[in-house]
Amino acid sequence: MKKRIMAGLLAAASVLAVAGCSNSGSGSTNTTTAAATTAAATTAAAGNDAAADTTTTAAPAPAAAEEGGVFNIYAWNEEFKGFFEKYMPGYDASAETLDGIKVKWTINPSDNGVYQDKLDQALQANASAAADDKVDMFLAEADYILKYTDSEYTLDVSTIGVNQVPTEYQYTVSAASDANGKIKGVSFQCCPSALIYRRSIAKEVLGTDDPDEVQAQLDSWDKFDAVAAKAKDLGYYMTASFAETYRVFSNNADSAWVTGGELTMPAAISQWIDQADTYLKNGYTLTSGIWGDEKNAQMFADGKTMCFFGPAWYFNFCMGNAQDPEKGCSGDWAICKGPQGHFWGGTWMLAATGTDNGATVAKVMKAFTENEDVCEKLIVNEGQFTNNKTVNEKFANDPSFGSDFLGGQNATAVFCGMTDSIVWANATIYDQLLNEGLQTYILDYYTGNCSKDEALQNFYGYINEKYPAIVTP
Repeated sequence: MKKRIMAGLLAAASVLAVAGCSNSGSGSTNTTTAAATTAAATTAAAGNDAAADTTTTAAPAPAAAEEGGVFNIYAWNEEFKGFFEKYMPGYDASAETLDGIKVKWTINPSDNGVYQDKLDQALQANASAAADDKVDMFLAEADYILKYTDSEYTLDVSTIGVNQVPTEYQYTVSAASDANGKIKGVSFQCCPSALIYRRSIAKEVLGTDDPDEVQAQLDSWDKFDAVAAKAKDLGYYMTASFAETYRVFSNNADSAWVTGGELTMPAAISQWIDQADTYLKNGYTLTSGIWGDEKNAQMFADGKTMCFFGPAWYFNFCMGNAQDPEKGCSGDWAICKGPQGHFWGGTWMLAATGTDNGATVAKVMKAFTENEDVCEKLIVNEGQFTNNKTVNEKFANDPSFGSDFLGGQNATAVFCGMTDSIVWANATIYDQLLNEGLQTYILDYYTGNCSKDEALQNFYGYINEKYPAIVTP
């Protein structure tokens, strides 16, 4: 029997001082701030002030020697919290303590920059905060990690005993490094993103569901577009969202969104807009957003969509409809590289300046990157692709290891073959709201509410509001 992967700063505009953003960043994800080229103004949480903090608190337990009594962690969802509580060595779930130190989580949603705003407030106050209120460690995504790595609010983790190890993927280290090469954090994930396709539909459209053969027919955008036309003729959608391929294009951009304080749309983003125009006009896709209900409904067994895109976290945590025991189609899926290699997202752990729990921060960082037992559990129990090459390759080379959801396919082996395609370049501190904002405003054009030019002007107006220092077209 195969082993199976288990399915399953301020509201208006506060400022974080940033030490310069010349890092070789990635064109795949997020950020926030502004003040000429090197400063940063965080996103307004307009309309989202109601998204109050969700915290887990309790009376502090006796602290370990020389460490603070409360270990404060900031995050935007409960994914890592769940991993921490299940797998962190030394964690006592009943007492909510790690080595006798009370663990407190502060969780705010990432939508519209709310998480960053709340985090920025806390980081700015860290120096004067009471010991039990100091931020010790916080999580950041690729789309805005530069905002924090290139700031005075994060520590060079070598000062707490964390150094780069050869089992980490280099792009995850580059993403967490400041402009001077100092490493400010570590990621527990590596996130190569794959083309996820329905086997049954691929058999009808391509004549095969074999991943290698499917890849051969979808390994360029020209081939992908040709197959989209064929799928339409057979009554299928190629994708279920006009934004489905956005991350593939943005992650392969050869220029940054913002250079010298001016916003210039990368050529790859313009190419994506052209593709979205064509796909919607020809009926190859739907007007649903990337997280829209209409798109998600296409994951059910009666869905008519062949292709989705995402990393391990996506099909394990965001394709619940496909795994629905009654209406889903678990097992009728497979993955391959697709037209272009890319990555999507990822979660980095950063050490906050002013932490009084440096040794504890270091222990957590090492546990989720260097501890092979923890990393193995993330793969087997959680379907993760970890930031530990040795552990990933162990499962990639295990012929008995596979995923029920993917019809027995070994996703870890596929992802191991895709890591060389990951490019960390052209990231800026503004990427989160630029990426999200463009998709939001261009949808008004696709749904017939305005012209394309009007949609783009509305997008530029949004950028002017969020980042007044950026010069827009």
